[in-house]
Amino acid sequence: MSVTNQIAAGFEPEWIDVVTSTFMRNAFLGGTVVALASGLIGYFVIIRSSAFAAHALAHIGFPGATGALLVGAPISLGLLVFCAVGGLVIGVLGDRASQREVATGTVLAFASGLGILFASLATQGAATVTSVLFGNLLAIKTSELVLFAGLMFALVAAIAVVFRPLRFASLDPLVAEAKGLPVRTLSIVFMLLLALVITMAVQVVGTLLLFGLVVTPAATAFMVTARPAAVIAIGSLISIASVWFGLTLSAMFNLPPSFFVIAVATLAWLAGWLITRRSRTVAPAVPAHS
Repeated sequence: MSVTNQIAAGFEPEWIDVVTSTFMRNAFLGGTVVALASGLIGYFVIIRSSAFAAHALAHIGFPGATGALLVGAPISLGLLVFCAVGGLVIGVLGDRASQREVATGTVLAFASGLGILFASLATQGAATVTSVLFGNLLAIKTSELVLFAGLMFALVAAIAVVFRPLRFASLDPLVAEAKGLPVRTLSIVFMLLLALVITMAVQVVGTLLLFGLVVTPAATAFMVTARPAAVIAIGSLISIASVWFGLTLSAMFNLPPSFFVIAVATLAWLAGWLITRRSRTVAPAVPAHS
């Protein structure tokens, strides 16, 4: 390999020009909106023990994307429809954590089979299928920014209304139900809101890497504090930093941004884990009283 090819495949000397380009501006804006949404919903994903559901919904959206490709509909619309329907079914069938696991696995299995079918029929859409699986943050269009803004507004408005009852039902569903809260309805609402976030996040990191953006930053924040506002703020900041650093490193080294986005989020989680473990190790023992 020549020196020229090594430079082209590695460090990009004019990366600042790339970062300031129009398509990168859309990527930064879209990625920031998705990061904020991920930080907001990530808190509830953790306290509801719904990490598997978040991961599964991304895969449930895959046949929606490939199906939209087959009929010539917008990919985002296909993702949204299938994620919302999948979330609705899981929410109806599983208002308890144990029930959700079974319902999620069953819906995921069916959706995966459907996705394989649609992908095999969509012979002309290999590039689109790859984008759905691994994300294509650099291809965000202005129309998609408008869609993301609308979904983010809907998410914030809904969370503002259901925050307290959803938190109560998430932490102690039995007591919440005994006090008259509509636990099943709240479960459905949560799954639909999660579907909105996943529809956006798939564009950033794809279905296969989505866990690292929606779940990992919130899990990292929980290592620092359990206060809801602080967890949401820290998780959102980690998500935003992951997107911004990921895009910058992508421009610097001429590589897809999805890997760098997830790598930064994972490093933040690892750093939090190491710091937490170290602080527990060096904590002084409480002297025993005679």
